[in-house]
This record gives sequence, structure tokens and C-alpha cells, in this order.
Amino acid sequence: MASVAIVYHSGYGHTKAIAESVHKGAASVAGVTATLISVADAEQHWDTLAKADAIIFGAPTYMGSVSAEMKKFMEASAKVWFTQGWKDKLAGGFTVSAAYSGDKLATLQQFMVFAGQQTMLWVPLGLMPGFNSSKGSIDDLNRVGSYSGLMVQANSDQGVEGIAASDFKTAESYGARVAGLAVKIGA
Repeated sequence: MASVAIVYHSGYGHTKAIAESVHKGAASVAGVTATLISVADAEQHWDTLAKADAIIFGAPTYMGSVSAEMKKFMEASAKVWFTQGWKDKLAGGFTVSAAYSGDKLATLQQFMVFAGQQTMLWVPLGLMPGFNSSKGSIDDLNRVGSYSGLMVQANSDQGVEGIAASDFKTAESYGARVAGLAVKIGA
């Protein structure tokens, strides 16, 4: 049985909703247990993270970076880094901001560097960009067009209803991709 943990911070509920979709996708893969962990509860889950085959990190992009709460979690993992406790685990990441770009790539790069420092193996999104031609639509998976990880656009004047249904489907797809690779590598 493979184990996938989704560790996230959400300031206004958008990132939590996407984390739930990533979790749903991961849990849909046969032979996988998926655990959703808010960084607010991370202290209670270090053992869960130690046993996980894959960890997917999620945070809103604030001012071109991960949120402060996610950064605190990342810094709290220094003891794990020192013992190389997450070495060769799969890693992935997702982020949400109001703008289509919103400098989300900087957040994903921050997650990739963090995963590299933890000697983890990064899993990219694995989808071609959608919504990038005259035949594309907002309903396309990967409508924001990321390769590195999952990027989601959420309208700043709305709650979760301001996130396109295709972004939730893309989140499920990414969770399933990471989980499927965890099963495949574990086999």
C-alpha cells in the first residue's frame, strides 16, 4: 500500500478546496492511502510524513512566494533535512492566486528547491497546457498552462465558487498522477 500526504496552507479557503481535490485524486488510485494535512496541524503528523511515499505541498502565492505559514512548516522540517528523512520520496506542489500568472511559478520553484534540499524526487504536472489555442476553452485541464506543478487561478472577489471546475479536475488528475507513480515505484 502506497501512502500520499498532502500538506497545505490556505488563507481564504481556495487552497484548501484544491488540496481536497488533490487528495480526492490521490485517494482514487487503487492501493493508495491519502492523508490531508493542514500546516496548522503539521506538528501532529511528522510520523505520517515520515511514512509517506509521496508528499504534495500546497500554498497560496502571496507576494510572489509561498505563504508565511507554509514557510514556517518548511523551516520546521530542518530536523528531517538533517537526517535526510524524506530522501527519495516523491514530491509535488500546487499553488493558487487570483491572477493567471500571479508569479505562481516562483512558488512552485520554491517547492522544487525545498524538495531538492530534502533529496526528494519532483513530479511535474504531466499535462499539456490547455486553453492555449483558438479551439481551447476554460474547461480544458491545465487551463493556466503549467508544467512544473499545479497552478490554479481563483477570482479575488469570490470564494471557492470563483475557481473553474476544470482547475478542480486538474487537481484531481495531479493527485492521481503522483499517487500512481508512488504505487509504480513502490512495486
